[in-house]
Amino acid sequence: MPTYHVIALFMASAFALNISPGPSMLYILSRCLGSGRTAGVISVLGLATASLVHAVAVALGLSTLLFYSPLAFALLKYLGALYLVYLGIRGFLSGGPLRAMRARGGSRPPSLWAVYGQGIMTDLLNPKVALFFIAFLPQFVNSSLGSPGHQILFFGLLFNVTGVPVNLVVAWAGGSIADVLTHRPTWARVQRWCSSAVLVGLGLRLALGDLQRPTR
Repeated sequence: MPTYHVIALFMASAFALNISPGPSMLYILSRCLGSGRTAGVISVLGLATASLVHAVAVALGLSTLLFYSPLAFALLKYLGALYLVYLGIRGFLSGGPLRAMRARGGSRPPSLWAVYGQGIMTDLLNPKVALFFIAFLPQFVNSSLGSPGHQILFFGLLFNVTGVPVNLVVAWAGGSIADVLTHRPTWARVQRWCSSAVLVGLGLRLALGDLQRPTR
């Protein structure tokens, strides 16, 4: 078990990282704009689940494949980019935001399970997130205090303790913005396009970004 001093240092570092604006926050906001606050909250849970999967992969040593294999890294990177662009294009072609679609009787919004799965896949297909965990979590591991794998899993859980509340605040704020825009018909199309454009932009950023920067 890590010492309280190390835990406190980790929590402070994780909180500072989680409140820094980044792709995860943009993704949550895009889901709020596209499908409402509930979808944003479910996306937060999907991202948190993926973070735990990444922590397990680091503990088992699986993520090191991405670190030492440029081919595996590039393959995952472009799959993730294509997935985000796909979600964005599908948003452009859909019938609009949640309430606007209901009012027109158009296509139904994605189910909450689908939104949850999209959140998981978006994070799992981002190799920079995997490299972030490879670089960040082991810094707080002390092999003299027990199994490094168990400590990494412990810190992976703690990372979500700070990350989930921060992202829920983002989802709440994004949902409030979506509610205001949805009540104004002239903004409905802008709302849909903004949500989809963010997803496409995140995909392009991932595809064209620096391969060597393991940042979240």
